[in-house]
Parts: sequence; structure tokens; C-alpha cells
Amino acid sequence: MDPRQVIIRPVVSEKSYALMADGKYTFRVHDRAHKTQIAQAVEEIFGVNVRGVRTSKVNSKPKRRGLHAGRSRSWKKAVVQLAPGERIELFEGAAVE
Repeated sequence: MDPRQVIIRPVVSEKSYALMADGKYTFRVHDRAHKTQIAQAVEEIFGVNVRGVRTSKVNSKPKRRGLHAGRSRSWKKAVVQLAPGERIELFEGAAVE
């Protein structure tokens, strides 16, 4: 699988920005990607050394719009721990604003 298919987009939330201080970055990843693929994709795309990867499945939530009921999609989240002293510059600029 291509690294750009493994990493879909970064997760932007208060919790993910709080984790950046510890060198942990959160991404939305492909549902079938495993930890090794995620680590290799982050290393290849951003040029950093990955120390560990934790994954979790985010379940769908019920949603309503008027009389129509449905569910949001479920997705997979990965929290990537980088080696000490390494950071991803793309995120750091957004966290300062």
C-alpha cells in the first residue's frame, strides 16, 4: 500500500495538540493498515524516526437530520510516538496559532 493511502489526514483536536508536547502525533489512517505500515508511511512522508504506534477504532455515532436517521462512518486512528528530539514541522505551525 502506498504511504499516501495509509495516512489519510491528521486529526485536529485539543487532545491531539496536547499530545504534541510529548512528541505524539495523531492521524486518521486506512482501516486495513497495520502498525508497521503506519510507522513506515510516517517515516517516509515526514522523514522522522518513529518509536511506537498505537491504533484504535473510532466507532460510528448515530446522527439525525429531521426525520431521517443514520450513522456517521467508523474510522481508524493512529497515535504515532516519535524518537526524542524529533518533530513534524507541519503540525507545529498550526498549533501555535
